[in-house]
Amino acid sequence: MTKSFVFKEYIFTFIFWLTLAIVLWCNIQISTEKYLAMIQAIIITTSSFTFTHFLTNKLLSKALREKKMKQFLIQAVIVIFILSLIFAVIFTYLEVTPKNHFSKSFSDQLPILWQGFYMSLPASFLITGVACGIKFYKEHGRIERDHILLQQAHLENQLKLLQDQINPHVVFNILNHIHILMKTDTQLADFLLMKFSDILRYQLYHCNQPLVPLSKEIEYLQNLVEVEKLRWGNELGVKASWEIDNRKAFIAPLLLVPFIENAFKYVCRLPGHKGYVKISCKEKDNTLFFYVENSFSDMATYKKKDGASGIGLQNVKKRLKLQYPDSHDLKIESDHHIFKITLTLTLSDHYEF
Repeated sequence: MTKSFVFKEYIFTFIFWLTLAIVLWCNIQISTEKYLAMIQAIIITTSSFTFTHFLTNKLLSKALREKKMKQFLIQAVIVIFILSLIFAVIFTYLEVTPKNHFSKSFSDQLPILWQGFYMSLPASFLITGVACGIKFYKEHGRIERDHILLQQAHLENQLKLLQDQINPHVVFNILNHIHILMKTDTQLADFLLMKFSDILRYQLYHCNQPLVPLSKEIEYLQNLVEVEKLRWGNELGVKASWEIDNRKAFIAPLLLVPFIENAFKYVCRLPGHKGYVKISCKEKDNTLFFYVENSFSDMATYKKKDGASGIGLQNVKKRLKLQYPDSHDLKIESDHHIFKITLTLTLSDHYEF
């Protein structure tokens, strides 16, 4: 809780009780002298503040923490009775001139006190109820703020976890390609090492941000596709098109990587047929149209533990739900020979975080 919020809370409390004291004085001074009305208003306000402050700040807070609201209701009723008794005593004995007609016997004064007690019950109930209502409102505000902060922290941790599950897989894939090529083609291995340097630089210095420029993300994806094309060589047909109109658009980093990884991981090359991967990425009017298609076979996919829609696709579905809850449309389709992913995404045209 910030200092400004605490200060505003104290100001609000002070204004509430000051207003109550003024209202009481205005009503009491109609039937008695002004200075006496002031004394009565001060005593009533002070006693009301003391008991309701103890009730709301000590007993209510404890009851909310321990979930003992029934016990708090009993305590609130006791406070109402105590305040009613105080009010009855004030209005019965605090007068301009002593009531000589009072009997010296206390038992003879009880009917007057009981009458004052009953008449004071609505006022004490109203004061206590309003004080408890204000405290409930403050506690509700605190709970809402804490809930929002916890939800935000949980969201950030969840997104970081999903993103971290993507990064290592990409890095180890590229390192494995370079290791194999160093034994057969050092020139190509050197080229891939440069590509890996660009990929690693992007992951280290850009992916920790909530949003990245779309042009940077596309450049990263192009490097990944280039690595896969070189790895597969003539064994696989790869076609990729990239059309970006708005260079100032932003996107969540590494969001599209699982789609490309999934296509190359589960691409199927049936006997006598050349496997293929098609990628189309187009941005228009701040909307991204992303399409990935690859040759597919149920028989080949069945041998792999996580299937065609494995951990990577499950992660990206969660990220889309968290980061683009109402601004994306994802379709995943498959038959016996083709696996297709179509994503339509509304992009950010400025850095929102």
